[in-house]
Amino acid sequence: MVLPFLSGCEKRQREIPKAVPLSEDGSMELKLMTFNLRYENAEEVGRRAWSERVVGIVGSIREQKPDILGIQEGLHGQVADLRISLPDYAFSGVGRDDGKRSGEYAGIFFNKDRFEKDDGRSGMVWLSDTPEVPGSKSWGNRIPRIATWVLLTDRSSGQRFWAINMHLDHKSQVSREKGVRLMARKLSEMNSSRDPVVWMGDFNAVENNQALRFLSGKSSEIEKVSDFPDLRETFAALHPNESKRGTLHFWMSDPNRQWKVDHIFVSKEASVLEAKIVRSGEPYLSDHFPVTARVRFPPRAAR
Repeated sequence: MVLPFLSGCEKRQREIPKAVPLSEDGSMELKLMTFNLRYENAEEVGRRAWSERVVGIVGSIREQKPDILGIQEGLHGQVADLRISLPDYAFSGVGRDDGKRSGEYAGIFFNKDRFEKDDGRSGMVWLSDTPEVPGSKSWGNRIPRIATWVLLTDRSSGQRFWAINMHLDHKSQVSREKGVRLMARKLSEMNSSRDPVVWMGDFNAVENNQALRFLSGKSSEIEKVSDFPDLRETFAALHPNESKRGTLHFWMSDPNRQWKVDHIFVSKEASVLEAKIVRSGEPYLSDHFPVTARVRFPPRAAR
């Protein structure tokens, strides 16, 4: 099921934003969510069909009320459904195959009343030796892999921050490692003022993987990037000993067949207030469970 874009959709996104409550102390609290939607395909029918899942997915997003939402695997029609169903959000992202509408998106939804996007400093790269070439792939991944980022200003606190969403390869470890390093190098070049960072996505890697250890500054195998700040994985920060931490379940209810590959990282100065895996029973909304986190960044003067 693909809902049509209404003629007023883009017009609504250009309206003057509604007033938002101001942060009294200048701190910035964010609710974050990452969700692999499972791409729409004709082989999945019945309860696994997108037309059956979309209502529940929209309901889950509305219930969680994220300020920032990173989605993976959404095809253009799926993104269209979400955009028309989530009118309080703006969206940034394009298809990975051609840089337009073809292929899966790893895009970012954000509360359009609360945040102002810097269009000139937001974009997307292909995780390859030619990151500006649409559809390019290297390093052993047979399908394009991408990262999307936006630079946002929070109207509540006045703080700026970077939000990054990526989808790494499911087979090539070399691609995963080179992909995170490429994006880290890109961010380091862009973020000269050292604004806070939110980095989320489907990494197709569990927490001890070298690609994730690199983001946390703990990898001994991946060369560090100058001026790239170490990040903190939010779920691990609050639940280091939790055994039920799987997010990728492949439509199976067996907890022993689940892996935590969906992660939310934040700058280390942020306090992690909540971190959850949003589990649901069958029928599942996707073959991944979404992950959420609530974090608070201190006032800029305190950093």
